[in-house]
Amino acid sequence: MNDLINIENKDGLLLVSSREIAERFGKEHYHVVDAIDNKIKNLTHENPGVKISELFIESYFDHKGNNYKEYHLTRDGFSFIAMGFTGSKADVWRLKYIAAFNQMEYEIKRMNQPQGEELLALAVLHAQKVIEEKESLLNDQKPKVLLADAITANESSISIRELAIILKQNGVDTGEIRLFEWMRTNRYLTKRRGKENSLPTQRSLEMGILEIALIPYTRKCGADDTYKKPMVTVKGQKYFLNKFLGEGARGQGGRNKDMARVLPQS
Repeated sequence: MNDLINIENKDGLLLVSSREIAERFGKEHYHVVDAIDNKIKNLTHENPGVKISELFIESYFDHKGNNYKEYHLTRDGFSFIAMGFTGSKADVWRLKYIAAFNQMEYEIKRMNQPQGEELLALAVLHAQKVIEEKESLLNDQKPKVLLADAITANESSISIRELAIILKQNGVDTGEIRLFEWMRTNRYLTKRRGKENSLPTQRSLEMGILEIALIPYTRKCGADDTYKKPMVTVKGQKYFLNKFLGEGARGQGGRNKDMARVLPQS
């Protein structure tokens, strides 16, 4: 009898034949099969939920024209059966089988590790994934970058028309007329007749987001006069741009291109 331990690798599952065990431990094969049958019976009785296939796999082999039952044992199945064998020789073979199982598991893990060109390909794929994630992040941040640039560029108040242009450049589907209407609807601008229409409300003035600019002009009769024009302060630019593009719009799916749904009535 040689000391070669025959452990099969079937799709990553390590198995040893009951015939192999019988030979190594000096047992009659039918005694080993009986021991396994009894173990299965006891296990299923004491623990109905046990998965026998994770321990023992029943099969048959041909010997001189007759079919005989055998089992293929997993590592755990082998441990169940081998624990019942006694004697110094049994201890020696138990240790050999444990070492063989350990070696086979190590070899399988080593073989499953990518090597050479495969390892290089995986590294390239990983690098590509990192690049794509960074590009995606930059694209997501692009509106915020434009937003910061727009605010930085304007160190003084701007008109509502200019604010509408900045919003348009950042993906908000609006224009000067629609933005005026939205501000009136949301009580940032007044709804009055005549010269007092579309001027900052008391609320907007107190918030410091809008102000009134007095624009001089000459009447047809030649007299000098002024008219009131609503202007968006630097604070107001940050306020409205954040409303449309920042935290205020995230709860509704990020940048909302529909003016009617960007903000609740306030």
